[in-house]
This record gives sequence, structure tokens and C-alpha cells, in this order.
Amino acid sequence: MQQLTQTGQNIVNNISSRYNLSSDAVVHMLIAVQNGAGSMAQFNCPELGGSGQWMRGGMTMVGDMFNHGLKMTVDNLCNELSNALANNQIFPPPPPAGSPGSNHWWPADLGQPFSSGAQNNTRYAVFPGRLAIEMNGAITVYDTLDNNISGVSQQQGGDNSLTFSSQYGTIAVSSLPLISGPGLAPAPNTNFAEPPPPVAEVPAAQSQPQTTYNAPGVDAEMSNVGTNSNTNNSPDAIIGLIERLAKMRDAGAITDDEFNAKKVELLSRI
Repeated sequence: MQQLTQTGQNIVNNISSRYNLSSDAVVHMLIAVQNGAGSMAQFNCPELGGSGQWMRGGMTMVGDMFNHGLKMTVDNLCNELSNALANNQIFPPPPPAGSPGSNHWWPADLGQPFSSGAQNNTRYAVFPGRLAIEMNGAITVYDTLDNNISGVSQQQGGDNSLTFSSQYGTIAVSSLPLISGPGLAPAPNTNFAEPPPPVAEVPAAQSQPQTTYNAPGVDAEMSNVGTNSNTNNSPDAIIGLIERLAKMRDAGAITDDEFNAKKVELLSRI
């Protein structure tokens, strides 16, 4: 479990008791709120209905979409954790660089990481909006955009490509915007269990632009919520449409990226 200060541990124990949650669940939500800079959170907590989202002063979404009691619990919990983070030293500061036992290898201006780890010859640390990677002594810093990073892992095999897990799935670290450092080699798009098939070179003049397949029925589903209809723009109508789009995603009719883009568009109408 994430190391806490004594104050942080007391706060976690108190909240755990009052909300009837395990300490691990409270720490999980605490880290999610901290990753969202205290104003939002992406989480996956079985004790709170699985995956969900929270935004301060905005909409709270949980796995059981119509469980309003659970939504209120998550909203109250996240608000309380946000206030605790703003007013207390919850996580211990890292030891000064160069001191005995220090693992502070990242650039000092990044401050305190939300999480850090190491695998083989690679170390990583996650900060608000930044991801620092040290590989073979070279440090690279990336812009994490709107990704809520929950872990970094190294690909199996001979390459040194890295991926991370976020609310959008598994993503190659090399796809993030480079802030500083040498960067990493692009992650190969292969099945680890099978060797990649040979790729024939195609002259530039003969190459064709890729087209995106739009699943039948997606635009029709979107048209069910009109921009000028107060009834169809109600929260219940939009949540219902999100559920239908989720079923289409689960059936393979649309991709995760298409689903997330449509969901964001729909939520912005509320």
C-alpha cells in the first residue's frame, strides 16, 4: 500500500471507519483524487461499484449508473479526500537527492510523484501532467495529457518499449508528447505470442490514406439526443444513450476511442 505520513494514516483510518470501507479502498481513492489534482478522479474500486469517474461540482459516474446513494457516497468521499490533500501532508516527501536511501532520480522541478516504480533497467515516476522515465541512466520526461496513469510496464521480449495503463486502456509511452530527454523507441504493434509478419515496402506515390470505419447506427444513436431538445438533453436521456453506446462497444460495433469521444460529447450537453 502507498506509504503515508502519520497524519495521512490517521485520516485514512478515520474515513475508512466512517464510510465502512477498507483502508486499501480509501487509499486507492485518495491516489485517484491526487492524480486528478484534487478536482477529479478516475478510479476502479470494487468496494465502490467498480470503475467510475468523479468531478468536483460536476457529474459523478459509477458502475451501477442508477444507484444514486452510491453516487452520493463517492461524491462526498472524493470531496473529503480532496480537502484532506489540500490541507495536510498526506504522503511523505521524498528524501533530498543524494542523501542515503534517496531514490529521487527525477528532475527536482517535478516535485513529489503520485507513484513510482522500477522494472529491470527502467524506473518511472508519475506527477501531475508529467511522466518521468529513467532507462539505462537516461531520463526522459513526457506530457501525460489527460491520462490517469495507474502503472508503467515493459514489453516482453528483446525491445525496450514501455506501455502504461490509463482510463483509455494500454497506451505506448512513446506516443506521449516529449518534454525533455532522448525519448524511447516506438512500441511495436505486434502479438507477443507470434512473430510479426513481413511488411512489404510500398512507394510513397502508391500509398493510400487510412480511413476510419464508422460503425452503422452510431450516428443514428447520436441523433436521438438533439441539441435543441430539452427533453432529449435531460441527464436520464443522455445516460441511457451512453448505455446503448456501451453495448455497441462491447459488441465490437464501435471502438473504445469512438465510445469515449461520444461519451465526452454527450456529457458536455448536461
